[in-house]
Amino acid sequence: MNWLPDDIDDATAWPPAPPASQPAPTTTTGQGPASGFSTEDFGIAVEGVARVDERTRDVIARVRPGEVAVIDHEDLDRASAEAFLRAKVVAVVNASACISGRFPNLAPLLLVAAGIAVVDRCGREALTAIEEGVDIRVAGGVVYIGDRAVVHGERQSLDSMESRLSEAKLHLGAELERLAEGTIEFLREERDLLVEGVRIPECDVDFEGRHCLVVVRHLDWRQDLESLMGYIKDRRPVLIGVDAGADALVEVGLQPDLILGDPNAVGADTLTCGAEIIVMVRAGEPPAGLGRLQDLGIPHRVFDSRGDATDAAMLMAYERGAELIVAVGTQASPVEFIERGRADAAASLLARMRVGGVLVDAKAVRRLFAVGIRPRHVLLLILAAFVAMLVIAAVSPSFQLFFEGIGNWFSDLWASLFG
Repeated sequence: MNWLPDDIDDATAWPPAPPASQPAPTTTTGQGPASGFSTEDFGIAVEGVARVDERTRDVIARVRPGEVAVIDHEDLDRASAEAFLRAKVVAVVNASACISGRFPNLAPLLLVAAGIAVVDRCGREALTAIEEGVDIRVAGGVVYIGDRAVVHGERQSLDSMESRLSEAKLHLGAELERLAEGTIEFLREERDLLVEGVRIPECDVDFEGRHCLVVVRHLDWRQDLESLMGYIKDRRPVLIGVDAGADALVEVGLQPDLILGDPNAVGADTLTCGAEIIVMVRAGEPPAGLGRLQDLGIPHRVFDSRGDATDAAMLMAYERGAELIVAVGTQASPVEFIERGRADAAASLLARMRVGGVLVDAKAVRRLFAVGIRPRHVLLLILAAFVAMLVIAAVSPSFQLFFEGIGNWFSDLWASLFG
């Protein structure tokens, strides 16, 4: 089974699998992941510079091709997994379980299917035993610094992860019940969100009466954006890039009007493209990326919200009077809501309820605009116009006199030539 998403390029510089006659493990340094096999299957150890942080998004912002991401992220979500694929890391070392068993989480399979070494359940000591910027080697389920083993975990393969998924499917119902309970509890605490909305920061972008495209670099984003080019040209919607969604807009030749989220997740060229920038600040957490904006000299505003950046973008468009909000690459399935955690999922569900009357998925808009004018329709239109002209000519005295004059002219011409 191919677990790789359509928009991830699996053509990398990883060497081919060693022949069966070479059972001894080899070491590959900083060459990027392979496609279609697990490094564990072939005994390949990988080496790279470690990027260490308990906040996965901060590691994503720093990690480079050929390096190793060291994180503490239970139930690794798909957006993070795809970010590691784009970064072409050689390994992911996780202090927690990539699949805890609470629900069937497919995201870690993307990494293993791409040939990235995945070692999880290493314990919190992995974040202190491995220092930022050191060279490490991952062999089996062990992480080495030089010849010294510093961390032990479980090396994952497709078979081991699919086995975890089968067990996790049994717990999905209970997890959905907990999600519903969390949503009700959150509603009691934040009921004003549905009744009065949220405090929206000042913004120079005009949303009133316009369509708005909220772009997240997630599921099928490229396919959806490219298929919406006709719609974008026709309606000229406000373009909001959420985190790396701003880079996604630039990659397909569009310029975002507004960038909202974590500036650390956005390329420098995109940050300086002229779009208005609003930094997402989650309640109780320090703002991320402000130092980078200050270093670049880019003006910005701050949005304090209980939900994530995607929810904040939708709420901003709604409260500013957008006529329609088109979501590109956003999460919608129950499993993907569970991935966010109970508090985040509850906040997201309430935000979707708030904007639900004007929110549509990009795929729905894509299907509507995919219905075009076929050549046969044009031919039928021309034929109908021609028939209409004949009918008018047959019943109109003016057209009868016109054709009678043309007939007399041809008769006189014939008589003068052939008398």
